[in-house]
Amino acid sequence: MRSAIVVCLICAPLSAQWLNYPTPGIPRLPDGKPNLAAPAPKTSDGKPDLSGTWLTRGGYTVNITKDLKPGEVSFQPWADALYKHRLATNGKEDPQGRCVLSGVPREDVVPYPFKILNTNGMIVILYEALHSYRQIFMDGRALPKDPNPTWMGYSIGHWDGDTLVVESAGFEENTWLDNSGHPGTEAMHLTERFRRRDFGHIDLQITIDDPKAYTKPWSVNLQLILTDTELIEYVCDENEKDYEHLVGK
Repeated sequence: MRSAIVVCLICAPLSAQWLNYPTPGIPRLPDGKPNLAAPAPKTSDGKPDLSGTWLTRGGYTVNITKDLKPGEVSFQPWADALYKHRLATNGKEDPQGRCVLSGVPREDVVPYPFKILNTNGMIVILYEALHSYRQIFMDGRALPKDPNPTWMGYSIGHWDGDTLVVESAGFEENTWLDNSGHPGTEAMHLTERFRRRDFGHIDLQITIDDPKAYTKPWSVNLQLILTDTELIEYVCDENEKDYEHLVGK
């Protein structure tokens, strides 16, 4: 494990963070466990309801590209050198080590749950990690042409059949896409496709289009699993003492 992982991902979330209080509205098997294979719920307008508390399976925290073949991720020369530097120094320069927001897609792959909420005119995602959030506007607006850069970016969404398509842009320059330091820049355009195939699973495809850092777009496919739990408070910057002990290389 790289030192960057230790800084903010010291422990995986508990399997039941609110003990002995099952989440309301989840269909259950005779033994009381969630029936993850039950049909996906619908909203009043007939669209899939993505609401719930989710966790990404598969261990992509360190390397979001771990399932891709050689050549599928093609760096620009400067980005390749930067990525190799981050690997060689064990992620010592990771801004998350100073409690800076991770941004997306990194927040999609860290081993902490996140809650999706359907609200009027937008979908909100609350991330336990670093106590962060996103607003996905569903009212037909376009992405801002000259946004003030943010770590989480600006997000708009629309439905493509039963798949929620989220387009995001306006990111900060010094973005880490995972703990090993795949770089992202302010030129990044992120496309996420959420498909809730049954009650307990969401298939999530993430496409990175960042011509400043990569010579071509690339995509990863993740699986989210519903968790029978609640978010808990995550505090990083209060009395933080870890960063000064990271020696890197």
